[in-house]
Amino acid sequence: MDYIAIDIGASSGRLIHAHFTELGGYVMNEIHRFKNGFHFIEGKECWNISALVVEILRGLEKAKQQGIAECYIGIDTWGVDYCLIDKKGELISEAISYRDKRTQSAIQDFENKFPLDELYKKTGIQLQTFNTIFQLLNEDKEHLRKADKLLLIPDYLGYIFTGTLMLEQTNASTMQLLNLKTRQWDLELLKSVNINPDLLPPVVEAGQIMGKLQQEKFKNYDLPEATFISVASHDTASAVVGTPGIGEDWAFISSGTWSLLGTELPEGISNEEAFEANFTNEWGINGSIRFIKNIMGMWLIQEVARVQDYQYSYEELSNLAAKERAFQQFIDINDARFLNPENMIEEIQSYCRESNQLVPETPGQIARCIYDNLALCYSIELEKLKKITGKKIKKLHLVGGGANNKLLNQITANVCNIIVETGPSEATAVGNLMVQMMATQRYESLAAAREDIQNVTELKLFRPSHTLIEVNAMVKYKEIFKK
Repeated sequence: MDYIAIDIGASSGRLIHAHFTELGGYVMNEIHRFKNGFHFIEGKECWNISALVVEILRGLEKAKQQGIAECYIGIDTWGVDYCLIDKKGELISEAISYRDKRTQSAIQDFENKFPLDELYKKTGIQLQTFNTIFQLLNEDKEHLRKADKLLLIPDYLGYIFTGTLMLEQTNASTMQLLNLKTRQWDLELLKSVNINPDLLPPVVEAGQIMGKLQQEKFKNYDLPEATFISVASHDTASAVVGTPGIGEDWAFISSGTWSLLGTELPEGISNEEAFEANFTNEWGINGSIRFIKNIMGMWLIQEVARVQDYQYSYEELSNLAAKERAFQQFIDINDARFLNPENMIEEIQSYCRESNQLVPETPGQIARCIYDNLALCYSIELEKLKKITGKKIKKLHLVGGGANNKLLNQITANVCNIIVETGPSEATAVGNLMVQMMATQRYESLAAAREDIQNVTELKLFRPSHTLIEVNAMVKYKEIFKK
């Protein structure tokens, strides 16, 4: 049987095919890759969802041309953003990106209605201005009046292809509207943002069959016979499924546009310590909790490359950074000013100038500043993770696109003083595929799937060289940010 993962991130999307070999294990290959991004439409930063549908159809056509006549399919994307549809199933407006400025004051506005610490106790979800609950607080009231259903991005795409209305739970948990203890919609929170529970479709677990591809809707495309499965549709949830961790003494960093640092837990932690540290309890598969901290991530280096018109590749920026002196600047990479600036390079330089630090000028200096401070942030948050959970973390699994950055991986190992194991770089697609395979009985358990990931993936180890340079940098970083 053939499996296809539709894995869409904030900057790109891809269709990844997998099948099992006669010798055992699975083989993956990329069928189709395309760009994604938000665009300024009628005063808002919006996603082009229609274009994503077309790209998926093109990818499925390529699959058919490559001889894939029948397959299973799963879709994962980023979290929090949503589509509103009317009773005819039509989009009411373009889906607005979480990086749009409409929610800049949303947390303060919400606090006038509801205590933030109580919000956290109820949901366990990290306070971020772009969480769905805050987006809904700022949603166009006319759009809400017309809306029959709200669907998160992967659920909307699944609806387009199968006609099934549902919200998959790993992604639904990012909305900050589900109660961590009851695992149901929190009616008090829905009322606080004037949302009728009828707007929300049923919440389903990852691994359920969604339905068949509605071939009749896409007569202009030659598509395979396909059955859609509700995978862990939040990309981080899929990435964690695709992380080859064994036992319980490991943590992970899913390194992409965002860096998600965390661990798997059987139950959530929403106490005062977790609230103060701003960790989040997102739902995983099999009833697990992803206890994680959102860190700004490779978005910063992506934007540096973009504003230079991609004059340098990510690998070239890393090579240039390796030639620069370490820890020349200390910046709070999670500062809201870096969420969506017009020019990331100028924003970093302004930050350093305002804080009376050496201003990075060259591409290599800018990149080194980003990598150093990402690693420093990882170290601080890893310390908090250990303290809050009580877990003894012996290995840090680093998965996703950032796993290819050897310089950042080594800085991370040095600063965190821990063994860093990297791979797979396509962990999200791998996790997407693993849920499909478990749903169709190819794997009996998540542990069996992860064991196969270890056997199939070329994993690389980065051992720490924790010198006085790293120790002094950590001391200074803590002093500056009082962390």
